Amino acid sequence: MADARDIWRCQMVNCGYMYDPDRGDKRRKIPSGTKFEDLSDDWRCPVCGAAKKLFRCLADETNP
Repeated sequence: MADARDIWRCQMVNCGYMYDPDRGDKRRKIPSGTKFEDLSDDWRCPVCGAAKKLFRCLADETNP
């Protein structure tokens, strides 16, 4: 699993999907190794459809 600085969590209630660059996003055909910052601005959460701007870096959550 990637470092917490590279993992981003969806902030929508009842979702919590975590984008891990080591896994990518198979649903949207994003290959493993793709950083969150490199996802297009119109990329959406594969679970709930939330916009990219509604994600927060996991490291920010653990170090407020």
